[in-house]
Amino acid sequence: MVDRILIDDFNLKAKQFAAKWKNLVRKAPHLKHYNTLSDDALIGINTGMYPLLSKTLDRGLDRSVTGGFFVNIGKTRMQEGYPLSEVIYAVSLAQDVTIEYIMTEFAPESPVKMYHSMDVVSKISEFFLLGCFYITKGYLEVVYTKMKSHDSVSEELLQRYFKDDFFFKQE
Repeated sequence: MVDRILIDDFNLKAKQFAAKWKNLVRKAPHLKHYNTLSDDALIGINTGMYPLLSKTLDRGLDRSVTGGFFVNIGKTRMQEGYPLSEVIYAVSLAQDVTIEYIMTEFAPESPVKMYHSMDVVSKISEFFLLGCFYITKGYLEVVYTKMKSHDSVSEELLQRYFKDDFFFKQE
């Protein structure tokens, strides 16, 4: 069971976590597209991630809610022209912020607390890894759709290179 204080912190301090994430983004030379945004815009695009993480830690992983959230991030970033590698790296930094918080604010003082912290870190890692999976699906879905409708790429050619099962495809 995850500590109630930790669950509440991810929900109530979402903007503070997003501000720490923004600071990491500013230090990352790889995140050129993200670094064109203002501080407020960066904080704004990251704030929603932490309440969802809080809900996930509290109630368990809901793939449809988590998937929908991250698919939308992937679609939006593709439409905004972000490279997929930047989006995934930015999510990695959000994970770093949360794990650092656990290891500093909820520093294990006993073997039992250490085990508990490792379990929470594992759940957080699963959340963000699944997030990257769904971001990629959303991102590629937009690429697929644009290539099919705007670039007149044949369905046969798309099927050859896009083997993924996107959400919108009908069997």
